[in-house]
Amino acid sequence: MGSNSINVLDKGFVDLQDVFGNETTIVNAARVSYGKQKNDFDESDAKLLGYLIREKHWSPFRHVFFRFHIKAPEIVLRQWYKHVVGAEWSAQASQLHGWNEISGRYIEMNEFYIPTEWRQQSKSSKQGSEGVFETSVSSGFSNQYTTIIDETMKFYHYLCDVGVAKEQARLILPLSIYTEVIWTASFQCVMNFLDLRLDTHSQLEIREYAKAIEEHLKTSLPTLYEIWLREKQK
Repeated sequence: MGSNSINVLDKGFVDLQDVFGNETTIVNAARVSYGKQKNDFDESDAKLLGYLIREKHWSPFRHVFFRFHIKAPEIVLRQWYKHVVGAEWSAQASQLHGWNEISGRYIEMNEFYIPTEWRQQSKSSKQGSEGVFETSVSSGFSNQYTTIIDETMKFYHYLCDVGVAKEQARLILPLSIYTEVIWTASFQCVMNFLDLRLDTHSQLEIREYAKAIEEHLKTSLPTLYEIWLREKQK
């Protein structure tokens, strides 16, 4: 975990490792059609950014990239990875992603996500949650959950200790196991992720990671982020 890191959930984080390009990078990519380039971003460039967003000219936004180091439960990253796969087949294809993850074939996995509350199933939807259980009830869930996790880990480490291949021993690990990825993505990719995962219909855990990503974007490229939001909300 780096110094530019935001903690998420009980043991996770989102660390912004690098930013490639800025607002001027985007407008220069757009203006190259006319053989023009400039060094300083001004009000005319802000207007151009707004125009590109309104008219859905996305390719210039693929010249700015972010590289994140993310630690999250598998249940979060399985949802997240859909954005990498889906981008190749969507109406906005070639959004550009890079994704590399820790492998349970090579290292032993040890940390689990432990919820602070247990949510009730939504009555109006087959997916999603609505409300939480009372503490007197949910404490029993938590106790049994941690007991099962402890027993699972004992058996997992036993399998590893006696020489069972890690790639097979990991079969018993639940989706609450923490893992880590390096995600490099264009600005367009990241904003598509936020559009979907900041929505209240998205699962709470991945929404918390989306909030951390959003905070990094606000801090690193505030002008671009503000223009994007303004135009998207019109």
